[in-house]
Amino acid sequence: MEIRVKCGCEKEECSEWTIVELQGVVETQSSFQGSLHNLEIGRLCHSDSSQETYTFTVGYHELIGSKVTLKKPLLVLKKRKDDLSEKSSELQVLGIIRTKILFKTRPKPLISATN
Repeated sequence: MEIRVKCGCEKEECSEWTIVELQGVVETQSSFQGSLHNLEIGRLCHSDSSQETYTFTVGYHELIGSKVTLKKPLLVLKKRKDDLSEKSSELQVLGIIRTKILFKTRPKPLISATN
């Protein structure tokens, strides 16, 4: 089987992607279950004092994370089948992932509980 790999961005370098790694589960409200496409779940910001520190605000919770370089870069690929031949397919490179933003601490509540 022949698999061709081709850069899909038509540039010298492919676009850079970053993984956002969260611990735990992000749950949505039941009203959003059918329409998760393009759903905004929070706000991701980097600290002005340090490019390596990030905050992620989801609802009334804030997470603090840091940028980590991956040991091995990953490619983001899209498979395209060749209609003329079933034995060949093409992989299009959409981007390359060299870093991830890791949130490994528990979320901090932004509002305090009332007594």
